[in-house]
Amino acid sequence: MKHAYKGNVKIGLGWPRACVLILLTFCINISGNVLAQTPLKPIADSLPALKDTTLVPVTDTFDFKVTRDITAPVRYHADDSMILDVPSKRMYLYGKDSRVNYMDNELTAPKIEYDQQQSMVTAMLQKDTAGKVIAYPTFKQADFTSKSDTIRFNPSTQKGITKGTYTQQGEMYIYGEKIKKVSDDVFYALKGRFTTCNLDTPHFAFVSKRIKFINQKMAFTGPVHPEFEGVPLPLMLPFGIYPMSTGRHSGLIAPSFTANEQLGMALEDLGYYRVFSDNWDAVFRGTIYSYGGWTASVSPRYYKRYRYRGDLSFRIQQFKQNFKGDPDFVSNRNMNITWSHTADLKAKHGVTFMANVNAGSSKFNEQVPNSPMRNFQNQMQSTISYSRVWKDKPYNVAIRASHNQNTNQRLINLNMPDVTFNVNTIYPFRRTEPIGKTRWYENLGIALNTNARSITSFYDTAGGIMNQIADNFLWGATHNVPITLSLPPLGPLQVSPNVSYQEKWYQKKLIRSWNAAENKLDTVTQQGFYTAREMSFGLSASTRIFGMYGFRKSSKVQAMRHEIRPSFSVNYKPDMNRRNYYSTQVNASGATGRFYYYDDRIAGVFGEGEFGGISFSIDNNVSMKVRQKGDTSNSELKKVSLIDGLGIAGSYNLVADSFQLSNLIMNFRTSLLSKINITASAIFDPYQYDADGNRIDRLIWRKRPFSLGTMSSANISLQSSFKGGEGVTSNQGNGQRLPMTGMGGMPLTEFEQEALYMSNNPGEFADFSIPWSIDGGYSLTYSRFRNPLGGFTSQITQDVNLNASMNLTPRWKIGMNGYYNITRKEVGTVSMYLSREMHCWQMSVNISPVGRFRFFTINISPKSSMLRDLKVNRTRYFYDF
Repeated sequence: MKHAYKGNVKIGLGWPRACVLILLTFCINISGNVLAQTPLKPIADSLPALKDTTLVPVTDTFDFKVTRDITAPVRYHADDSMILDVPSKRMYLYGKDSRVNYMDNELTAPKIEYDQQQSMVTAMLQKDTAGKVIAYPTFKQADFTSKSDTIRFNPSTQKGITKGTYTQQGEMYIYGEKIKKVSDDVFYALKGRFTTCNLDTPHFAFVSKRIKFINQKMAFTGPVHPEFEGVPLPLMLPFGIYPMSTGRHSGLIAPSFTANEQLGMALEDLGYYRVFSDNWDAVFRGTIYSYGGWTASVSPRYYKRYRYRGDLSFRIQQFKQNFKGDPDFVSNRNMNITWSHTADLKAKHGVTFMANVNAGSSKFNEQVPNSPMRNFQNQMQSTISYSRVWKDKPYNVAIRASHNQNTNQRLINLNMPDVTFNVNTIYPFRRTEPIGKTRWYENLGIALNTNARSITSFYDTAGGIMNQIADNFLWGATHNVPITLSLPPLGPLQVSPNVSYQEKWYQKKLIRSWNAAENKLDTVTQQGFYTAREMSFGLSASTRIFGMYGFRKSSKVQAMRHEIRPSFSVNYKPDMNRRNYYSTQVNASGATGRFYYYDDRIAGVFGEGEFGGISFSIDNNVSMKVRQKGDTSNSELKKVSLIDGLGIAGSYNLVADSFQLSNLIMNFRTSLLSKINITASAIFDPYQYDADGNRIDRLIWRKRPFSLGTMSSANISLQSSFKGGEGVTSNQGNGQRLPMTGMGGMPLTEFEQEALYMSNNPGEFADFSIPWSIDGGYSLTYSRFRNPLGGFTSQITQDVNLNASMNLTPRWKIGMNGYYNITRKEVGTVSMYLSREMHCWQMSVNISPVGRFRFFTINISPKSSMLRDLKVNRTRYFYDF
């Protein structure tokens, strides 16, 4: 007996987790129970009851056992039809998208069959008349998904076998000719392959005859060999262990083999990664060199969500140069520590804490192998800062400690700490509840800016470091109280008066005097607490002037616009520091010099003399409006900037007895066609010079009325960028993009950063969507300085740089970048590269044949971070000391 049904069927029953079709047992069981007959009862009518001894109550023997272990509703859908074959105890679902759902399990196939007698569920693919596959059976459970040619599963034993199965575990794509499931987490594969290529026929894979899988954890293989484009390589490994789990897990870090002329062959960066908890982990690495040197490092990381994150690294080097017993044998040990910390802004309102530390032995950078750029870095810097802003309060505080280290001089400068306290502008005359318009005096504001610093220094080559720190310790402070008044506009003018009071605190007083007996200048230092102060008064006014010139409507250029931004200020500064300056003899000929009493290394100095003058500046902007190509209605006009800025600035001291006019500063900037950026500036001296090169108090305009003066310095720079194929979207690679943060939100490790770099920038930043690009720059600097023997000398420096690339084919790219000093006729670093985009692999060749740093490197590697150690790399460095 067969029953056929069309359309959707939903039954609120269930079956075991691995195969949802067990519900069909229940369906067939219901059909069997419907056929079960109860004893027939006579029907009463008007005829006498007849007793027929041949009628015997019969019970249908077509009986089934009801499945009792279903714990959730089962929903299934037949895209075409459902057939119940009661005699053979089978059920069929037909249709391209036929599916069954039970809990988190979903089985989809064009044909699904359940055989109750064998307790077997079978899902098969289906082909059309042309032999093309219509759909494959797929199985989903939580984050596990597989696609197969055939799926056979026994609900009673929870075991099954599949043929031609594809699945993905993290970045790994897995295929098995046959896969046998023996438990919920363990299954075996016959003739399987691993790959990170997402194509049906992958470019490369690791092939093994027998594989054991522990779901989302590990995979173990017997003998395994690689294949490229389906061609096996004559390279066989006796076994393989593959991590399949996502997230962080402890394990070994594979080393790489390198060579160095001074240190020999090396087993580099052999290490171990250890996960201690969800909030911190660490990387331990070491390198061993054949000539006896070694390096070691430990790099812990820590992270707490919504609180802070950071990483710490401690490195130590032990190198031996030349051979023991030789006169030039050298053995040294160096250390370096780096620390990076960032607090989440949401952790505590108004409080920020950041740290960026890089400190260590002065010889550490010089000794880093195979890193010429780092070998010549002679600066190490550190900064630790804390700041707090109080809610609904006008003040804030910032504390900063810093470190600067010159590895050539082996001098270490410490700034500990630098404290800044600010009071934002407050308006003491403003009413608490203003009524009506604000009165002019209510805009009178006062603020406070205080900065206190302390510095010290020491040499790491000398002994007694603590004594050096104490002897070289200096401190100082500055206070600035600005008073401002914002007045309403006076017509087109914006007028703003201001008053400023400054005070400086000093630790030392320096008294210099000429020692005639020893013919030298002596300095006497007096420790104490000293102060100096200064005030200034000013009134500034500014405005903007616009001009427009229109053209005919038929003209492409519709209008020209000119904007002038002049500003003018009057300032007066009394001479409040006359007593802090003195004159003394400086050489045997009797020449004298003016000196400031106090040490200016912390708080700085106040200028000597009275100033009462005028400061002025003017800036210009010129643009035009043009009609878009093909537009005749003037509905869309494009603004084109011709001159972004052309200005001049200077000042005039009314109370000075000579040289009242300051130097004139001129600047110019523009962007031509939004492609060429031009920036220029110059400083002009408006006074004349005599035959010996001495400046005289006579303006240049008496001699040359149309001149700005003598140019003392100038610079001009041009920068341009051109590229083809703009707006083309790149579609290279396998489409996988790595996250910008590590697992669990932890900061990225060096390996994760490398993987991110490789995945997001294949082919060494080669963007194959741009067919060609050219970036170039030119700079010229002019300076004029006085010779000790009289006269002036002019110096011109010119530099040019170029960065160009071109696609040879859709997957081959060539490029170069370089620098050339025209003045010295010296070639800087010039490098060329060749990149090949290979879908799931990448190749790059970089070479720098000229310059101080010369190198070449060849790298072929997969893009997947899981296989980052599977790479072919050859690198050599050559550099001149």
